[in-house]
Amino acid sequence: MSTERDSETTFDEDFQPNDEVVPYSDDETEDELDDQGPAVEPEQNQVNKEAEENREPVRKECTWQVKANDRKYHEQPHFKNTKFFCIKESKYAYNAFTFLPMNLFEQFKRAANFYFLVLLILQTIPQISTLAWYTTLFPLLLVLGITAIKDLVDDVARHKMDREVNNRTCEVIKDGRFKVAKWKDVQVGDVIRLRKNDFVPADILLLSSSEPNSLCYVETAELDGETNLKFKMSLEITDQYLQREDALAAFDGFIECEEPNNRLDKFTGILSWRKTKFPLDADKILLRGCVIRNTDFCHGLVIFAGTFTIIVVLILLSAGLAIGHAYWEAQVGNYSWYLYDGEDATPSLRGFYNFWGYIIVLNTMVPISLYVSVEVIRLGQSHFINWDLQMYYAAKDTPAKARTTTLNEQLGQIHYIFSDKTGTLTQNIMTFKKCCINGQIYGDHRDASQHNHNKIEQVDFSWNTHADEKFAFYDHYLIEQIQSGKEPEVRQFFFLLAVCHTVMVDRIDGHLNYQAASPDEGALVNAARNFGFVFLARTQNTITISELGTERTYNVLAILDFNSDRKRMSIIVRTPEGNIKLYCKGADTVIYERLHRMNPTKQETQDALDVFANETLRTLCLCYKEIEEKEFAEWNKKFMAASVSSTNRDEALDKVYEEIEKDLILLGATAIEDKLQDGVPETISKLAKADIKIWVLTGDKKGSSLLHTRMENQRNRGGVYAKFVPPVQEPFFPSGGNRALIITGSWLNEILLEKKTKRSKILKLKFPRTEEERRMRTQSKRRLEAKKEQRQKNFVDLACECSAVICCRVTPKQKAMVVDLVKKYKKAITLAIGDGANDVNMIKTAHIGVGISGQEGMQAVMSSDYSFAQFRYLQRLLLVHGRWSYIRMCKFLRYFFYKNFAFTLVHFWYSFFNGYSAQTAYEDWFITLYNVLYSSLPVLLMGLLDQDVSDKLSLRFPGLYIVGQRDLLFNYKRFFVSLLHGILTSMILFFIPLGAYLQTVGQDGEAPSDYQSFAVTIASALVITVNFQIGLDTSYWTFVNAFSIFGSIALYFGIMFDFHSAGIHVLFPSTFQFTGTASNALRQPYIWLTIILTVAVCLLPVVAIRFLSMTIWPSESDKIQKHRKRLKAEEQWQRRQVFRRGVSSRRSAYAFSHQRGYADLISSGRSIRKKRSPLDAIVADGTAEYRRTGDS
Repeated sequence: MSTERDSETTFDEDFQPNDEVVPYSDDETEDELDDQGPAVEPEQNQVNKEAEENREPVRKECTWQVKANDRKYHEQPHFKNTKFFCIKESKYAYNAFTFLPMNLFEQFKRAANFYFLVLLILQTIPQISTLAWYTTLFPLLLVLGITAIKDLVDDVARHKMDREVNNRTCEVIKDGRFKVAKWKDVQVGDVIRLRKNDFVPADILLLSSSEPNSLCYVETAELDGETNLKFKMSLEITDQYLQREDALAAFDGFIECEEPNNRLDKFTGILSWRKTKFPLDADKILLRGCVIRNTDFCHGLVIFAGTFTIIVVLILLSAGLAIGHAYWEAQVGNYSWYLYDGEDATPSLRGFYNFWGYIIVLNTMVPISLYVSVEVIRLGQSHFINWDLQMYYAAKDTPAKARTTTLNEQLGQIHYIFSDKTGTLTQNIMTFKKCCINGQIYGDHRDASQHNHNKIEQVDFSWNTHADEKFAFYDHYLIEQIQSGKEPEVRQFFFLLAVCHTVMVDRIDGHLNYQAASPDEGALVNAARNFGFVFLARTQNTITISELGTERTYNVLAILDFNSDRKRMSIIVRTPEGNIKLYCKGADTVIYERLHRMNPTKQETQDALDVFANETLRTLCLCYKEIEEKEFAEWNKKFMAASVSSTNRDEALDKVYEEIEKDLILLGATAIEDKLQDGVPETISKLAKADIKIWVLTGDKKGSSLLHTRMENQRNRGGVYAKFVPPVQEPFFPSGGNRALIITGSWLNEILLEKKTKRSKILKLKFPRTEEERRMRTQSKRRLEAKKEQRQKNFVDLACECSAVICCRVTPKQKAMVVDLVKKYKKAITLAIGDGANDVNMIKTAHIGVGISGQEGMQAVMSSDYSFAQFRYLQRLLLVHGRWSYIRMCKFLRYFFYKNFAFTLVHFWYSFFNGYSAQTAYEDWFITLYNVLYSSLPVLLMGLLDQDVSDKLSLRFPGLYIVGQRDLLFNYKRFFVSLLHGILTSMILFFIPLGAYLQTVGQDGEAPSDYQSFAVTIASALVITVNFQIGLDTSYWTFVNAFSIFGSIALYFGIMFDFHSAGIHVLFPSTFQFTGTASNALRQPYIWLTIILTVAVCLLPVVAIRFLSMTIWPSESDKIQKHRKRLKAEEQWQRRQVFRRGVSSRRSAYAFSHQRGYADLISSGRSIRKKRSPLDAIVADGTAEYRRTGDS
């Protein structure tokens, strides 16, 4: 068995998935994979046959057509069924005229409502029913009315939300001019204008903008949760000719592109304009939901615009009693002249009638009020979540929101949480915390004399006019080193941070504003700025730095850009003195491989990296080298040749980069904190104590993943990467110890056999010719499916044995797949939480989806079941609201079944004394109002307000949550206990009054043993018993609970005396037939003693069992309740232990994760604002000019 399992999980050693690359796109087809490969783009003006053939694979995908400024073109039939992304269309169930009929139709499509409608129809048949029709009609109307009101409120809310979105405005060209239009009026082919901070209403092609060369900055938080800005750039042709309003109105371009899909990073299309074809890619597309930033205005063309049940018990009981009635009729009824009713029906026919009669009489085992009561409780619990001020985020004015009412109790049963990282666990705010320069660590609390102290005193940066006021640093000794200049490496360290980057800069109100491709890079440049090395400006081939107040301009000779394979970036500059230097920063793993062998601080820096890794800081190594003029000249020729290479350009450039990036001198390392949201460590700790496992599924690189150092530690010890799998019968790890699993998207595809392999065209056209071939192919397919399923199960089993699981570089589809696998093989309740559109699949796949609202966007929120602004609120949602909701619903269901079994089964016992004739043991009006008025309010309040312990104690003792995970409070055992309790109570309620009424005489000398007095006695004992029983079940007493219990009893007696009065009998003689029964029966002490005895026999055993249970076998909740006064009296809780970050023997990996492309952008000069003299003169001369005397 071991061999078989090992063979299933053996990988090709020659193939190693790239951990840094996101796997293929979610909906990439095998045809697309086959077509991948280098392709030479034909010249734009070439229209011959060869060019058309070269474009054929692209055009094959381009089935969507857009014609600019031509709405009639898109009124063709094949466009009619397309929902354009600019319009939010919801399914509105009703309008003002169709609400009542359609709502009733929808409600009666529900099995429960249709069931009671059938019962109501049966009750109108005299031969069947012994129960008045109104006993079912009134509760049914109440349920239908409450549900209709709820549906109406929901539909109105949807209308309001959609109107808010669709009524947003933008400027659209109409009649040759820009006019304000609503989003819902925007159509495909429209040319629109968007301004700064506007939401993009549809997927549009960027045509031009206010920025030089039509650059446009966008924030994609709505889509992927990342708040760092990304740039888009139009085609040069549209930037040149489509700036003016009249030119945009006359634009008649024709676009052929791919159909709308869910790929955020891929787009294929062709623009045909001015008799020329221009290729389009994702860099020229603004996606719906993005926000325009730092761009005054832009113009765009709209491309895409909008099993065992109680019913079985009921049937079995009814069938048994019907058979009993048929037998009784055959043996007794046919021979009793006084029972003759004028109909000569056979015993079998009478038994058939009585079967349906008992279906009607016993239907209250599952009353219709159960469904509406559950909905009311869930609605109330949802409002409690909405009203919880401790889940309200004042900084963003964002309250918690329950967007569903059906999942509250499942919040108390969560086993696995799947979380995004960026924007969900972190604030996506990078902070420069520490650094190591020349082997010396800086960043601790030290004064200028290098003495550590406990007093926290922030460094004063007032000497630096460009300093950021929000930047906080506490090591005064580093400032002393910079200002004194005793160690040149310190200044060179921060100079490297100021010069080696691809950050853009502009000025807003005289203040510098940096735009970085990643938060990491922005944090590093901002740190250099505060320490006196300020990045001021850049052009296509220069960069200007203020070095401790002195402005110096350097010639940029080359930018060696970052990519996921290189894991580093470099810049080559010429200093004003004419020297050529290379500055490089990157991951420690790649930098150490390229260092000169004579690096005296190499070991000290490595030790510092280990220290930073233990604190889970994101690290980066810095180094430099001086280059001789001759060496650079030779290298530059190779660089220019690779830059214009028409095939494999990226590979050629990487090869050239390798030649120059060697023999580097190590300066030190930086340590950045990816700042967690407030309360995240405490929340994770408490959820772990509640036995909830948290998996992090992120699209980020492995190096930037939260808790990465712990994962690397486990990897180095050889147990995490799933290259082998132990036998099925054995656990994957020995018992004891905490383990973590890290896996990338590429490895995930390998392990789960999800990788799409290339197949030859010949195989695709080959079909089985014989039955044997068909059988062999079928068997092969089945074996492959079985192997895949076993792989999936093995992965889930292995991952679930780990304390922490992190999946990096995974696509949205893979996130959903991981969640689905856990649902499938673990049968556990899952919760997914995220903040961006890339988390939507995961959120929808999990049983419960939670969206983080606020600055990261609303896409995830709109798809979620619950939303709030901070991850830390998750502990309150689960440990307080979830646990309470689960306990309340379980108590409610147990009690509801108990009280209805006790009520309904009295008819069963009564049938043995009435010839199984389906006669009722109560008055008809009592049956009608029992579940509506006499016993409804106390159980509703218990379902809404009850709590075993307070919210503070729930958070203090997370172990209380485990009862919900194990479903200990409502299962088959608990259900049958409630069933047995109800059966015993019904027997006591029937047989004690029956025995008391035999051979008795009242005070007036008359026997009180008539049917109506007997019914009143049982009903009175029942109402008192079930209401006192809920008092025993209530853990949290309030005035409202007490009032509801005693008020329900009082209401029963008040209504009963009213319904039994002579006055109402005169008005409705056929409906109210118990005239004077209550007053006659209840004035006799004997009847009251019977009622008291019945109630006592029902409740005293329950009290005794509860006392013994809490004394001998107390639950965790019972123990805490016993000591709650002492716990409440404590002035302060025990101080929370400081959350200690994980220790690792492996330094953290590369934290530099911006996208490739800024270097090409800078080198092209298209993103640089044209500067005026004297900078132009400086660039022309190729020299730097000192603004003031001084040397750094």
